[in-house]
Amino acid sequence: MQPILIVEDEPIIRSALQRLLERNGYLVRVAGSVQEALDNNDLSALSLIISDLRLPGEPGTDMIKHAQGTPVLIMTSYASLRSAVDSMKMGAVDYIAKPFDHDEMLQAVKRIINDHQKGPETSPQQAAPEQGPSPRTGNEIIGKCPPMLELFKRISKVAPTDTTVLILGESGTGKELVARALHRESLRTSAPLISVNCAAIPETLIESELFGHEKGAFTGATSARNGLVEAADGGTLFLDEIGELPLEAQARLLRVLQEGEIRRVGSVHSQKVDVRLIAATHRDLKGLAQRGEFREDLYYRLNVMQLKLPALRDRGSDVIEIAEKLLQRTCNKLGKDKHLFSPQSLQAIAGYHWPGNVRELENAVERAVILAENGIISHDLLDIDYEDVSDNSSVTGITNFDREIPLGSEVAAPQTAENHEELSLEDYFQHFVLEHQESMTETELAQKLGISRKCLWERRQRLGIPRKKSSSQSA
Repeated sequence: MQPILIVEDEPIIRSALQRLLERNGYLVRVAGSVQEALDNNDLSALSLIISDLRLPGEPGTDMIKHAQGTPVLIMTSYASLRSAVDSMKMGAVDYIAKPFDHDEMLQAVKRIINDHQKGPETSPQQAAPEQGPSPRTGNEIIGKCPPMLELFKRISKVAPTDTTVLILGESGTGKELVARALHRESLRTSAPLISVNCAAIPETLIESELFGHEKGAFTGATSARNGLVEAADGGTLFLDEIGELPLEAQARLLRVLQEGEIRRVGSVHSQKVDVRLIAATHRDLKGLAQRGEFREDLYYRLNVMQLKLPALRDRGSDVIEIAEKLLQRTCNKLGKDKHLFSPQSLQAIAGYHWPGNVRELENAVERAVILAENGIISHDLLDIDYEDVSDNSSVTGITNFDREIPLGSEVAAPQTAENHEELSLEDYFQHFVLEHQESMTETELAQKLGISRKCLWERRQRLGIPRKKSSSQSA
């Protein structure tokens, strides 16, 4: 395997990135400047060059002209996205915004090296399959926060079975994506997945739509017709918004679950069906059952395996990754060149409540892409009710160690330069907070670390770093 060269003058970032890549099987070389990289390396013998944009002496973009055909990945801060676009025009294969998380970097490295090794003549079938678990199920559901990782585990466990699944979550959280993932990873993947929105079918027609009818069963039934349950025979039936299903139709659905058979409207004969049922709702089915608005026996039949989708506002830094993915997808759909979020728009996306969840975010991104004139998505184009966008700090939940925010300008660093080599970004964050939280407010800590107070709180929670005690507690 050809080595990867990291060109980064910040020891802590260079050391942490080196260890990350080496732990994942890559050979790594490092340099602190463009000149050092040129003096000590044959660039044509490398698989990838990862270079910071700002370096002492020559800028990181100079690595592009020296690369000799080796792909160059540029690292930059969100405050320098315009420079990232310029580096792409100069020939960089891609850029990655600081602060980045481990999965984001590893995926970028793997993709670039694979693409470079395949070359233009290699077919997709010749490419090596991806190895190892992925935090994305079927490449559709994005998420790395703990609730989503737990959801992925449950999907992988229940999908190969025929167990009935009840998906709970607010509107717009992606319940249908979960249903597709369950079907795709099941033993029924070659059979159809039939999706039905129970709220979209008139109450007078829903029994006929689901279970079919015989000729003459009601006015207008001029011929017999199969229902959607029959159409799903051998496969999966997904009933979205099942809380809107009328009580009469609930009784018929209960028979499907208990006996594995249906009876068409107007028929006296039953017929067997082999259907795996997945249901979804944003309503409290248990509460509806207690009030007599939903059959209690059907509720317990449905509630065998429950999967809960968190609201977008509860998913931490996932919202930024989802927004970036939606931006890319929207640009492709609309035939637009690559667009970028401004730092203010990223801050707004991370801080907004998103009552409509992913669906609202998708609409906001599409609207912004249509209105954008210079390839930059400003926060006003998103048209969301969020005003606190004055802070241009990082919003991804990963500490920003970019030199534009000098951590040691007024406060002494917690470790020596030699000890920095042994610290990861997580270690540095923890050491810095624990050493200075007695003498600094939360706002001051966040400013020194280059993040928002919200990101500081989230990382405290994730790393288990307690808040400092109040004066009354410490007395």
